Amino acid sequence: MEEFRAQAAQRMRESLGATEEEWKVLQPKVEKVQTLQRQSRGGMRGMTGQPGRRGRAPGAPGAEAAPAREQTEVEKATESLRKVLDNKEAPAGDIKAALETLRQAREKAAQELAKAQKDLREVVTVRQEAQLVLMGLLD
Repeated sequence: MEEFRAQAAQRMRESLGATEEEWKVLQPKVEKVQTLQRQSRGGMRGMTGQPGRRGRAPGAPGAEAAPAREQTEVEKATESLRKVLDNKEAPAGDIKAALETLRQAREKAAQELAKAQKDLREVVTVRQEAQLVLMGLLD
């Protein structure tokens, strides 16, 4: 997995045309944006409510669950709402409270992402910014 990340980082550095020195500045900012993008999408599941397995059949290589890690606030709020909804007798007030918690967590994650994107945008050239937009890291 680490080798894959290193290769992906190298491809990104090359796509951006960044020198080694530039990449030392850009890489942590790029990684922060990527992390916050994943976190802001946290808790997303299919229509069945089951976590995705990236299209792999059960038992297929790579179909196992992701390694355990600390849940983001969005993931925690999503799980909490899902648990409330699993209770068919849950009062509307409980559903509304869990829904509001999720919305607040998503808003906070979106604000953190916007700040990280702004920080990244401030240190790239126009060409690099355009590449990052095409890659989906910047708007």
